[in-house]
Amino acid sequence: RARAAPQERRRRVAPLAAAPPARAGDEPLLRGIFEIGKRSCDVVLSARRLRWSPILPESPTGDSSVALQAQEEIIEMKDVFSVKLKRRRFAGQQKGGTLLGITIFKCLNKEENKLTDCAIHLNNLSEDHCQLWFRHLKEILNGFQNRPKSLKVFVNPSSHKREATNIYYEKVAPLFKLADIKTDVTVTEYEGHALSVLKECELQAFDGVVCVGGDGSVSEVAHGLLLRAQIDAGKDTEYVSKPVRAPVPLGVIPAGTTNILAHTLYGIKHAVTAALHIVMGHIQAVDVCTFSTPRKLLRFGFSAMFGFGARTLALAERHRWMPSSQRKDFAFIKTLADLRPEECELSFLPLQIPQEDTDEKDRITLLYLGSKDQWQKIQGHFLNVSIMAIPCLCSMAPRGLAPNTRLNNGSMALIVVQNTSRTEFIKHLKRYTTAKNQFNFPFVETYTVQEVKVQPRLKSGPDAKENVCLNAEGNYPWNIDGDLMKEASEVHVRVHPQLIDLYGVNTDDLESSQVTCNCI
Repeated sequence: RARAAPQERRRRVAPLAAAPPARAGDEPLLRGIFEIGKRSCDVVLSARRLRWSPILPESPTGDSSVALQAQEEIIEMKDVFSVKLKRRRFAGQQKGGTLLGITIFKCLNKEENKLTDCAIHLNNLSEDHCQLWFRHLKEILNGFQNRPKSLKVFVNPSSHKREATNIYYEKVAPLFKLADIKTDVTVTEYEGHALSVLKECELQAFDGVVCVGGDGSVSEVAHGLLLRAQIDAGKDTEYVSKPVRAPVPLGVIPAGTTNILAHTLYGIKHAVTAALHIVMGHIQAVDVCTFSTPRKLLRFGFSAMFGFGARTLALAERHRWMPSSQRKDFAFIKTLADLRPEECELSFLPLQIPQEDTDEKDRITLLYLGSKDQWQKIQGHFLNVSIMAIPCLCSMAPRGLAPNTRLNNGSMALIVVQNTSRTEFIKHLKRYTTAKNQFNFPFVETYTVQEVKVQPRLKSGPDAKENVCLNAEGNYPWNIDGDLMKEASEVHVRVHPQLIDLYGVNTDDLESSQVTCNCI
């Protein structure tokens, strides 16, 4: 401030743009002079935003130009995720150094749902001046809710092209460190490793859990989180009719092949975008399904396929020695060549539509007021049965496998593909890659449901050889979130509204962050 004072006699501060009456958080906390982008600027900090305008030479007439008002820059503080003191250090110097100013790191929304980070440098050589501003900026950032300070991280090194470890340490970990987030990392060594750790670790020490991997890895961690919640609540985990919510949010860093949950949450497969949603604390409540037999809980999950989708996954798992992309292409083509329907009985409870004047809490309650008399049954030969509580977006299905459902509307999409020719079935599959309606076929039926029971019907006698989906133990394969599960008896699927919080898209934050400043 002292260095800038002589210049203030010859220069005029550009007037701040006219604003409406100050709202709570708009009152100035600090005002000072920093060099930003090689220009001296008058900087004002409030709890809601940081704004500055250049200090320009005074007009000969003494009048302020209207054009100067347009040069004001604004940063919304809710878009800032880190602030650091900027110092010049010699090679090998770890601490101290010459203070140069303050660097503010901001989350920036770019095209196609992609997030990135940018830095704004506020240069000032005064130690006291910068320390004062630094403390106030840190206090504002510490006041934001849902932003994690400590995370439990699971990395599956075997995901896709074995790139999960590199993705985490090269792209994600630096952002966590920049945001002063402490991490405890477990690199999983076998299937079920994350589940074992989650059952035993001190979850209360963490603000969230992060999974770096594909759909199967994420499914395992989500299942482990919810199973741990039931154990901590003293519930019987053998059969859970009314589960309790997960204790902490789950973050998903996409490092697999399909990455359905990441696409659904972020609209894109982009590790930096996913990491920034976690850093910013963007929380999205999401519905979860329970998959149970009449006697026990099998799994928590978000979506499932029985029939073609499950047999394709089962065949791919038997060819793990092949590269990931080749294995899945082979399994898809082979299963399509051997296309056969499954005979089963589907029982489902349709979604109960509440009255328009009911509020959100009553709406969720009404979803579970259906009586047993409202159950419906269909029996026949089906090529595929999909049960999905989320839209299931991916690069191969940009509209989603179940575009008519939502992340947290308390319902599931039941999609039934009846027996048809291979040619017609391929036409149906191709529709997923386009903007056309993939359900506009006479052999495809869709229902919005609360519960589903799937009961396979075994053939006997001369037709017994058509039980092609059975394995040696007499179990049918299920594809649950890209994870293979095998079960012989009836499977009962229920949706449970908003059972887990996921780090994901916060629409308000994304819209506001499109009004950006230059990163300098």
